[in-house]
Amino acid sequence: MLKLIKKYSVFFCILFIMNVQHSYAGPPFFTDDPEPVRYKHWEYYISSINTLQFGVWSGTIPHIELNYGLVPNVQIHLLSPMNYNYYPSRGANFGYSDTEAGIKFRFVQETDNSPQIGVFPIVEIPTIKNSEFSNGRTKIFLPVWAQKSWCKLTTYGGVGYWINQGNDNKNWIFSGWEIQYAISQVVTLGGEVYYHSADTKTSKSGTAFNLGGSINTSDKFHIIFSFGHSLTNDPIFNSYLGLFWTI
Repeated sequence: MLKLIKKYSVFFCILFIMNVQHSYAGPPFFTDDPEPVRYKHWEYYISSINTLQFGVWSGTIPHIELNYGLVPNVQIHLLSPMNYNYYPSRGANFGYSDTEAGIKFRFVQETDNSPQIGVFPIVEIPTIKNSEFSNGRTKIFLPVWAQKSWCKLTTYGGVGYWINQGNDNKNWIFSGWEIQYAISQVVTLGGEVYYHSADTKTSKSGTAFNLGGSINTSDKFHIIFSFGHSLTNDPIFNSYLGLFWTI
């Protein structure tokens, strides 16, 4: 009898996820997930990332991200940013520099008792010579991500290694974990805590958090957002605001 109750509880939980929950991993958080876009489906993002450190603003206004389910369990990824920075002493600069491309591959499927696991190698390719926003060297990110869901609750995270070429640069590690909850069919909220080691010879490692989520105006259109602050070392404020379409 208990096995039968458990079986039907899992069944109705799955139905609830398919018909009510809207949980989207990755953006608007730095921590990513192993779940690829569904086969022959698209994701479109138009977003802005902003960082304030030592009185200097920097980020993207905007960047465009495209993801496509190429084959089952495999997603291809492209991100094109328009970069900016603003110094109170000398004003704003704008420019395009590095194009981001990647392939997400999920090699372990999620079950009732185990998470899904995947890799998402990313390459940042210098596209336009622009010393303000790029050192002209290719950078590579090699992460492993895991994710588990229970009805309205989803959690994911992992660790990755950045190959960060360039004078005075250092290869560095990123590790993060996120948890989110579908409050309703319209609103999902969550947060992440992440760590990064130093990426240059003069910078510091750090730990930070972000809080955010999505407002799901329909099954295909979503507003995603996050904001957060460093927890250790230099004070840094981050924010993310984007529009997200699924087709």
